[in-house]
Formats: sequence, structure tokens, C-alpha cells
Amino acid sequence: MIENLETLITLSRTGTMLETATVLKISQSAVSKRITALERHYDRPLVERYGRRVVLTADGTRLVERVTPLVAELRSVFLEAPALQRGKVILGVSEAILASWAPSLFARVREVLPELEFEFHAQRSPVVLDRIRSGEYMVGLCTGSAEADTDLVSEVLRLEPMVIVPSALGDCDYPGAGELPVITIESRSGAWASIEEDMRRLGIRRETSLESFFAVAQMALAGFGHGLIPRGVARTLGVPDAKCIDMGRRGLNRPVRFVARKSMFSRPLIQSFYRCMQQEARALFEVNDDG
Repeated sequence: MIENLETLITLSRTGTMLETATVLKISQSAVSKRITALERHYDRPLVERYGRRVVLTADGTRLVERVTPLVAELRSVFLEAPALQRGKVILGVSEAILASWAPSLFARVREVLPELEFEFHAQRSPVVLDRIRSGEYMVGLCTGSAEADTDLVSEVLRLEPMVIVPSALGDCDYPGAGELPVITIESRSGAWASIEEDMRRLGIRRETSLESFFAVAQMALAGFGHGLIPRGVARTLGVPDAKCIDMGRRGLNRPVRFVARKSMFSRPLIQSFYRCMQQEARALFEVNDDG
């Protein structure tokens, strides 16, 4: 029953059977069977299908609203509490962050707190936030503005500078006359909402969007257009700083946030972990961002 309820909760967020199956790492057929089992149990329709999209009925919406906190609490009791006792932290980390500078930061934290055990999960920032809310992850390291996440504790760990990678590392007329068209991240990402306004202010226009900053960088390097990406992604791919246009100095940065549910953030182990992350991030990026 818990798995079926978790499936309905996930479906309410994704809106499609395919995306739900992808998030839960099960087949679409399994998703459909779980929803059907719930509808039989409660003897009423919980979803309505409109082509590929799925919308909850009024009964489905009420059920999700009531059971979501209960499912998160069950996870806290049976998953998080035993893990905390063992000194284990289950983290969801934005893919672009975990694929660039985050491993160096976590390695520094591990040296200071060797008693901690980490379990890492790489996801897009919106997925990280959803799984924190559901109790699947204890904490997260993700991007984006905290304004929409008032139900969570969200502390900015750093402001990562954005850079422009010129097409094929050639010339880039910025700042020049008119808007500069760039390839950058798509609208559903965690980072987009936090950089969109500053891009407009600085005369940068998104011409093409992709689902991955690493894909943006590779397309820019191949000459398909200028790419707007985080500095950590550029450095991971070996793009020289001298070839990039530093937009961080102009106020274009993506916030990287340490996120947790309020009850989890108050735990002594998580407090120690967060303070260590703050300290080590400050030390790491004072060197790297100046270099």
C-alpha cells in the first residue's frame, strides 16, 4: 500500500506515467497497476487521463494532500532514524554540481568528519527537492531560488559564477550592441529561475535550451553558439578561464543551496554536517574562485 501511495504522490508531481516510471525506476505498466490497485481499494477514480497527461481527480488530490506528510513521516521513522544513528547521511545532489566541484568539497568534509558515511544520489534539482519532501533524501545540494520552497530549510552555500563559453572558443562580442544569444539551461531546471532576470538585465538572451549544462558546454565548444554555464562545469571540461567571459563579476551567479526538511535540519548530526560544509566551501572557493 505504501508503494502505491508513493506512486500516486509522484504522479501528482510529474503528470505523466512515463516520468513517474522514470523517477521511481519502475515500468509504466507497474505505475498503472499501482494506481489501479489504489482506485480499487478506495472504490473511486483517483486520476483522469488526457492523452499522455494524467490529472488527479478531486478525490485523488485530497488523498495526496492527506497522505504525503504521513509517508514522509514513515520514511523518517524507518529509514532516516536508523541511518542517523549509524552516522549515515543520504544526499540528493544536482547532477551538474556532483559532476563538477562537489566531490572535492565532500572529500574535504570527510577529512574533518571521518565518522560520517555518505550515500549520494545525482538528480536534477527539482527531483532532489521532491525526494527531500517525501523523506527519501535527508538533505540536498541543489540550485535555484529558495522563494518557492518555504516548506524547507534552504541555506545558500555559495553563489557559483556563470561564464560565457564563446562558440568554438572564438571571438565573442560581449558586451556589444544588442542582445547576445546563448545556449543555456532549460526552464524546468532549478537554475533557470535564479538566472533569468540577471540575464535580461545584462543583455543576454536564451536562444537555445538544453537539459544539461554539460551538454550546453559541449555544444558551445563544437561551435553551435555561445554557451552560458556555471564556472565549475567549464573547468571540469578543461575550458581555460582566459577563454571564458566571467559573468559572476557582473552579478550573474547561480545559488547553490543546502536544503533539508525543518525537522531534519534540527538534528545535531545534520547541523554538524552543514556547519562543516559551510566552512569547507568557504575555504575551497576562496582559492578556486580567485584562481
